Amino acid sequence: MDRVSGRESIAPGACGALLQLHRDTPNAWDAWDIDEFYRHVVRDLDEPTSVEVSEEGAGVRVRFTYSTSVPEGAESSGVTGAGSTIVKTFVLLPGDESLEIVLDIDWHERKKVLKLGFGLDVRAASLSSEIQFGHLDRPIPVNTSWDAARFETCAHRWVHLAEGDYGVAIANDSTYGHDVLRTLREDDGGTTTTARLTLVRSPEFPDPAADHGRYTFRVAVRPGAGIAEAMEEGYRLNLPEREVSAAVAATASAPLVTVDSPRVLVETVKLAEDRSGDLVVRLYEASGARVPARVQLDAALAGGEVTAVDLLERSFAEDAPAFRSALDRDEDGAVRLVFHPFEIKTLRVSRQS
Repeated sequence: MDRVSGRESIAPGACGALLQLHRDTPNAWDAWDIDEFYRHVVRDLDEPTSVEVSEEGAGVRVRFTYSTSVPEGAESSGVTGAGSTIVKTFVLLPGDESLEIVLDIDWHERKKVLKLGFGLDVRAASLSSEIQFGHLDRPIPVNTSWDAARFETCAHRWVHLAEGDYGVAIANDSTYGHDVLRTLREDDGGTTTTARLTLVRSPEFPDPAADHGRYTFRVAVRPGAGIAEAMEEGYRLNLPEREVSAAVAATASAPLVTVDSPRVLVETVKLAEDRSGDLVVRLYEASGARVPARVQLDAALAGGEVTAVDLLERSFAEDAPAFRSALDRDEDGAVRLVFHPFEIKTLRVSRQS
């Protein structure tokens, strides 16, 4: 539930963070392909073998343990597991805008695929998926053969589903396959949009023991989220805060580069490849809009010459559209830029003599 609006994100009768085990037998190329008919046979892992609730500090953790083995006397639903163990932990800390889900998996299956699904009370027309330096939208309703072929799609750190101005972001730290289906609820006329993450598979060719072993996944679900919040969750999971000693913290310096626009992200800060000592800063516009931005450099860098370069850190030719002999600078050394939708800019800050 979104505590700001009070809106429940999970659809009536649906589940959040539902583990589902499918039989996965592609027609060819076990380790590379996943065929649409895997959906025809599924088993919900909805009966944990144990549940533990603990309070750590001011936060709460709820830990569920599941086994893929079919309990004695229970129906197998056509998918019998090999005895893999899955520990699913919900983590909620004070002030969190998202619910974090940690999955610890000891995987020993054969020709199975494990999914993590969220049945959302959202009538989304498209799925926004992060790609490198931006995101793209894919339609959810299946109206063409092209739509049907997108039964499994890829995304980097997050996906976002929205109904009007209300959206839900699902971020992850290490899995990229997703599938999304939309169904009409007959009882109330609403729409359930089910988004699922592909966690792990178990092909037998070319390696009969492929993917066997232990895995840890982190997923965050944020209700009431826009694209900016989805990006925030993706970065939070993949670049978590690091704890340091008090002595190290006392000597910590301010950021080398800051940007005043939340839509412009600093993706890379590095030394130039030519070993000149110059600093290279790569930024991109992440929301798909034209955005002005002010890039502030650390005081030690503010006096250096700043030029726009290409992705190989080379100066542009004078007849190139991106060429500018001098970038606009403020009195404090900040650089003023204008980004087109999803534009990538690379700046080179010269070493001062």
